[in-house]
Amino acid sequence: MADITLVAESGRPTGTRPARRLRAEGRVPAVVYGTGIDAVAVTVGARELRAALSSPAGLNAVVNLQVDGSSYPTLARELQRHPVRGNVTHVDFQVVDLNVETHAEVPISLVGEALEVHRADGVVDQQMFSLTVLARPADIPAGLELDISGLTVGDSLRVSDLTLPPGVSTEVDPETVVVAGQASRVAAEVEEAEAAAAEAAGEEGAAPAAEGEAAPAAEAAGGEEG
Repeated sequence: MADITLVAESGRPTGTRPARRLRAEGRVPAVVYGTGIDAVAVTVGARELRAALSSPAGLNAVVNLQVDGSSYPTLARELQRHPVRGNVTHVDFQVVDLNVETHAEVPISLVGEALEVHRADGVVDQQMFSLTVLARPADIPAGLELDISGLTVGDSLRVSDLTLPPGVSTEVDPETVVVAGQASRVAAEVEEAEAAAAEAAGEEGAAPAAEGEAAPAAEAAGGEEG
């Protein structure tokens, strides 16, 4: 685990206008809460925060947050970003116990190429983009990879197909679909049209048979009259 340290300044004023001023000064409003500390409003340097969260561990990096001379192991939670620029405008730091498991969201990335899906003009439909895992802070992976090389149209890969590192588990249903091979919309429409045409043809073919069945009945009636 990389040693990431971030200095926080306490005693910041709260409210929209002070927060806007702090951001203009290159500071990011934040809150620190969790084990061994009362919730406190702080600020951190925007550049330093960006560097801390750009390590290989990503957003799940353990950050040693220094507040008023004390250092706390924390995880960045509830990041708020500017809707256009994408920069962080507020962040919550949760103080954690390094020896106790905690929940974290880990991104899922697809690797490999689903050749069979592409040959069938299908699409790869990723339905889950992150997985909630349970692990000690230092064991939380930066991300999870799922190989889709063997995926076919009509097939799917599930949570049970993800390989979790040692010390990492999840409470998510293992049957939850992560990615599926889907027929393209055009192919689906063609298939529906062909099915409708086949059904219509079947109905038309059934009509003469019904008339043919009525003829003997009419003949029988005529025979009775004669």
